[in-house]
Amino acid sequence: MKKVGIVMGSDSDLPILRKTMDTLASLEIPYECHVYSAHRTPEEARQFALSARDNGFGVLIAAAGMAAHLAGAIAANTTLPVIGIPCKSACLDGMDALLSTVMMPSGIPVATVAINGGVNAALLAAQILAVEDTDLARKLADKRAADTRKVLEKDAALQAELNG
Repeated sequence: MKKVGIVMGSDSDLPILRKTMDTLASLEIPYECHVYSAHRTPEEARQFALSARDNGFGVLIAAAGMAAHLAGAIAANTTLPVIGIPCKSACLDGMDALLSTVMMPSGIPVATVAINGGVNAALLAAQILAVEDTDLARKLADKRAADTRKVLEKDAALQAELNG
C-alpha cells in the first residue's frame, strides 16, 4: 500500500494532525509526518515533494495556518494528489489559511478540507488510495456503515427520551 505523507508548517499544527494520523492508523494506512515550512525551510519542503513518489507516497497532506502556502508549495513540486488543511490562527480564525489554501492557480490543484479538518483530510487520502485498493475500499465502507449505526443509535435514544 502507498503511504500518506503529512507535512505541517509548524509543530503548533500537531493537535490537528494527530486526528489525521489517528484516522489513518485506524484504517491501517502507513504514513510519515514532518515539519517543513514553505517559508523557513523551502528547500526541505521542495525535496520532500520532489522525492515523494519515489519514496512510496500516494497522497500528500499539508497543513498550515496564516499565509498557508505549504500545500501550494508542495503541490508545485509533485504530481501526486495534495490535500491542504487550513489551520485556525488567532488573527482571522483560519479564514486567511482557508483562502490561501483553496485559491491555487490553474495547473497546480490542491484539494482543500475545512479549517482544522484533519479527519476529513485523512479520509479523502484514504478514498484516493482506495481507487486501486479493494481492501481499503472495504474498510472505508465498513467505517461509513459503523458511523451510520452510531447516528441511528443516537436518534433512537433521543426518540426514546422524547417519546418515552
